[in-house]
Amino acid sequence: MEPHAPNRAPSPRPPWTTGPRGLGSFPMTDPSLDVTRAAYNDVATLYAELFRDSVDGRPLDRALVTAFAELVRAADAGPVADLGCGPGGVTARLAGLGVTAFGVDASPAMIELARQAYPHLRFDEGSMLALDIADDTLGGVLAWYSIIHTPPEELPVIFAEFARVLAPGGHLLLGFFTTDGDSPHPAEPFDHKVSLAYRLSIDHVADLARKAGLVEIARLRREPGENERFQHGRLLARRPTEP
Repeated sequence: MEPHAPNRAPSPRPPWTTGPRGLGSFPMTDPSLDVTRAAYNDVATLYAELFRDSVDGRPLDRALVTAFAELVRAADAGPVADLGCGPGGVTARLAGLGVTAFGVDASPAMIELARQAYPHLRFDEGSMLALDIADDTLGGVLAWYSIIHTPPEELPVIFAEFARVLAPGGHLLLGFFTTDGDSPHPAEPFDHKVSLAYRLSIDHVADLARKAGLVEIARLRREPGENERFQHGRLLARRPTEP
């Protein structure tokens, strides 16, 4: 059973959001995002049954998320946004690890399932391309397989958003499918079961973070597990406390 705080009413609108309607108060008309949103809306219930907490049963991934939460608590720079939170299981895990966490997802169906499962936490619609979160306010950003459906040419915009919303000393943890170690390509499309997705070179992801002004702390390549097709990449980065 995943840890989470006792049930309580959702808190009033938090100070780190900026728009009048909460997270998601911006145009969400990017064509690739529209396709991905519709696809996840269609499979939301099944997805939640299969992958509500996507690090459960994966010791290395669970350890990374736990270490990320510990770093966020130690830096004490603000709350954590779980971007692309899906049905909310990892958001709840973060809350159970002692950080203030909220979830954002482009799929209304996913957000509704997350709110039903974890009524004590905040979940809102939103896009990583234009986050309705104030500058310099987050102690952490978790993007766990959230960037895999983004066309590679749009990734610099998303990484700039990560850097913008992180407070100095804030941390970023990314999970994604990665290319084979000898692949010359920074991104390779593949037939994800829900929507078109991309495997990303770990070097390429680290370079995107660096160009956005973030400093790499650690990276990990995990071999495919049972019933998995591809290698997995992990990147932990930090926004410097000084320019």
